[in-house]
Amino acid sequence: MARKTVLQLSGVERHYGQGETTLSILKGADFDLKTGEIVALVAPSGTGKSTLLHLAGLLEHPDAGEVFLAGQACNGLPDAERTAMRRNQIGFVYQFHHLLPEFSAVENIMMPQLIAGLSKAEAKERASQLLDYMRIGHRAEHRPSELSGGEQQRVAIARAVANAPRVLLADEPTGNLDPKTASYVFDALEALVRQSGLAALIATHNHDLASRMDRRVTIEGGKVVEM
Repeated sequence: MARKTVLQLSGVERHYGQGETTLSILKGADFDLKTGEIVALVAPSGTGKSTLLHLAGLLEHPDAGEVFLAGQACNGLPDAERTAMRRNQIGFVYQFHHLLPEFSAVENIMMPQLIAGLSKAEAKERASQLLDYMRIGHRAEHRPSELSGGEQQRVAIARAVANAPRVLLADEPTGNLDPKTASYVFDALEALVRQSGLAALIATHNHDLASRMDRRVTIEGGKVVEM
């Protein structure tokens, strides 16, 4: 079955004022992400990696160009609609898990579902299924402080996909983990993407993990280029 483009950046530019000068980070960047695809974004710090993720995740507006999500142009949408698209169609995973310390693993995954309007019973069932899928169902009632780094990050991934988004954006999701644990977490993430048809863009400095993804891209001269 042909993969459909779910995220597209077209001619995207992003500039920041720095004193009296303008710093151009992205200069007419183009990028496509398809369903069921995992793409590695491998770029040195300061080249625009985080900016690209922020634009793709509708956290920032480009200065020029357009971001399309499932074929819909997003730049001109009202803030409320952009927020709704972020909440329902995009999942975020960061280097640090950002789990809520006072809640258990299953409760952390329930939270975005409850905000989206699911009942407590539905949210708990979905959260439990995701924990089982990530192979940490037996840790459901543990709080983040009682989990290992790899377990915390798998909970964070499960939380990011709890509302069945179309796109998963991850910024160094294994950056704080040792190589063996990082590989284990990536295995779980890859299985989730393949099974669900999710599209994933993963920023990483880990070249071993990047080589296991479908494509690798970097940022050169303000543009996204294939490696």
